[in-house]
Amino acid sequence: MTGASLRFPEGFLWGASTAAHQVEGNNVNNDWWMREHSSAHGIVEPSGDACDSYHRYREDIALLAGLGFNTYRFSLEWSRIEPEAGYVSRASIDHYRRMVDACREFGLTPMVTLLHFTVPKWMAARGRWRGRDAAERFARFTEAVLPVVADGVEWVCTINEPNMMAMTPEGDAPQVPGLIRPDPDTLVTEVLVDAHLRSREILGSVPAIKSGWSVATQAFQAETGCEQIAHDYGYPREDLFLEAAREDDFIGVQAYTRTVIGPHGPRPVPDDAETTLTGWEYYPAALAAGVRNAWKFTGNVPVVVTENGIATADDTRRIAYAEAALTGLHEAMTDGVDIRGYLHWSALDNYEWGSYAPTFGLIAVDRGTFARTPKPSAYWLGDVGRAKALRLST
Repeated sequence: MTGASLRFPEGFLWGASTAAHQVEGNNVNNDWWMREHSSAHGIVEPSGDACDSYHRYREDIALLAGLGFNTYRFSLEWSRIEPEAGYVSRASIDHYRRMVDACREFGLTPMVTLLHFTVPKWMAARGRWRGRDAAERFARFTEAVLPVVADGVEWVCTINEPNMMAMTPEGDAPQVPGLIRPDPDTLVTEVLVDAHLRSREILGSVPAIKSGWSVATQAFQAETGCEQIAHDYGYPREDLFLEAAREDDFIGVQAYTRTVIGPHGPRPVPDDAETTLTGWEYYPAALAAGVRNAWKFTGNVPVVVTENGIATADDTRRIAYAEAALTGLHEAMTDGVDIRGYLHWSALDNYEWGSYAPTFGLIAVDRGTFARTPKPSAYWLGDVGRAKALRLST
């Protein structure tokens, strides 16, 4: 009914997410910078200055707070903090601590992701997550960054989308939901689970921290008679990583679109389906499917939506997508799923792993001047967060 409202609880996290390499600019010492500047990989354009958020983070944080959000999720860039194995940059630790302090200054809850895809060049040279000491190296990194999160940070995500990383063990462009993906590397899966558990143990030395990791949920849907095929395909790509979070403080759910499974595996997106700038099917119901699956396979671990959104040049479709996704999220909460927050992807139009063309942001960024311009969707979603209520349009 027009004008009806869906209420969200006090303390619910409303915000937006970014990732260091996609917004900071000039992360010259990680594996992705190497790929961007190698002709062998066919990357459309390099990240370059990105959104210059390394220097403009206070502006970004102030914008989000002014729009009505209460949470900002950002990641640490390992290659800045540990540019050579065993050497920790005190200045970089201080930089990320200042980001935490800026969030608190402007009234935002900081959610810190320790690893969002990129690793230092030296880690890549060791075989990335196939290296024999990869989990131990990540544990040492967690110890090194404790000064960033030990005071005033409640939410820490250890690893972003480990299931996507297991399907791209050579550091290729992160595979995304809705596309046919290679088989996960079982060794990389095991190492990532080990790295996560080691990191959580270290973070556990700070009682105030809630830690978990974020999984790219994919809304696998079996065609009639293909239920076992869908299970066999989906389990190592999603459910295994959710099961690994059964003892975590929260599970991060990231959802964008669905994957339909037929007799021969994933179906291509139908020709008549509405698609986004990434070629994914416009499917806001993916969020509810993702949180319900996470709730099931983690054994009822609290959920935080750490990413959800679409790449589009039509901001009215972004609003419509978010409204539908939040409606499904609210229904899941009504059914008893413990959901603690909703963080949109992304705060800014940013570098999407090879190109700036897919625009996911609530805030546009001028590539020449770095000027930030909030879109109507930013004001709309900020108002939802401020009111703690979604007023339905239909």
